[in-house]
Amino acid sequence: MALEDSLRAIREFDFNDVDFDNIGSWPSGIKIILCVLLLLVVTVGGYYYHIKDLQAQLGRVQAEEQTLKQEFEKKAFQAANLDAYVKQMEEMEESFGALVSQLPSDTEVPGLLEDITNKGLMNGLDIKSINLQPEQAKEFYVELPIAIAAAGSYHDLGAFISGMAGLPRIVTLHDFSITAGQAGSSALNLSIVAKTYRYKDGGAE
Repeated sequence: MALEDSLRAIREFDFNDVDFDNIGSWPSGIKIILCVLLLLVVTVGGYYYHIKDLQAQLGRVQAEEQTLKQEFEKKAFQAANLDAYVKQMEEMEESFGALVSQLPSDTEVPGLLEDITNKGLMNGLDIKSINLQPEQAKEFYVELPIAIAAAGSYHDLGAFISGMAGLPRIVTLHDFSITAGQAGSSALNLSIVAKTYRYKDGGAE
């Protein structure tokens, strides 16, 4: 019966005569509807001004949690394999020492030039010139470029370049240039830069 009275009061309520200064006199049905509307407005407003920010913060925290989990897994794996890493480090130090021993000191450069000359002569090349270029200092080592000019057949040049790899010192080859020789000759002219290296002991150039 009370519900029917409330519905009748709402139908009979004249919205043109709404008195906001005397809300208490409004029918209970109208007041209930108003309360529901206010509740919806407060809920929606609270979502956009508070809950939405909390959700964004939650998303950032979840992403950070995932990153921390990945870092933990990585560090846990490293800790579990610490002994293997230590052994690997020792092996790397030994390999590094072996490589450094292959780098010539200043006093060994003449011997290297002699080795290059002998490789060329053994492979039938006519060594035109072997010239030391200015050193180029890097962070941990110094490059020693050597400009080589020689002449010989295609196969002799190939054998010479292959033989350079068998030198007891580390030598890399750069800036290849092969041109035809004199007219009527099968000889080719080779211009190449061989680079060897020496260790910068204590950071000194």
